[in-house]
Amino acid sequence: MQRRQFSDLDRTWPAGLGVRLGAMIYDGLVVIAIWVALGFFAVAINQGEANETPLFHSVLLVATFAFFAFSWMRGGMTLGMQAWRLRVQTPEGISITLTQALLRFFAGLASWAALGLGYWWILFDAEKRSWSDIVSGTRVVVLPKK
Repeated sequence: MQRRQFSDLDRTWPAGLGVRLGAMIYDGLVVIAIWVALGFFAVAINQGEANETPLFHSVLLVATFAFFAFSWMRGGMTLGMQAWRLRVQTPEGISITLTQALLRFFAGLASWAALGLGYWWILFDAEKRSWSDIVSGTRVVVLPKK
């Protein structure tokens, strides 16, 4: 996937905690829908039996990562981020790489596992960066209204 140079860089500003949490709620609903669809598929191929195996949980994790990575790498936005006018990018205003997406994803999981501390960090960081931003070398910015 070719990296993209975003425009209007001088009209963006760092995203705060509130708008990020709003986008996370929207994206959480999309992720739940993906999990439900995969669950139905898993039950269908398993002749009606629920199968809570490590393999199934791994499929859910990979599907969740695929949703976020594809969205972040393609246009810098998930569906929730689009609704809240947010974009993830490098500090230079370029779309992120697969490695950066992987680092963001797992740092995000660690942030939630630490009771959200990685996101509360935004309130104390001078550049409003979360742990995901710091680890992956990315930024989440608010886009101007059109």
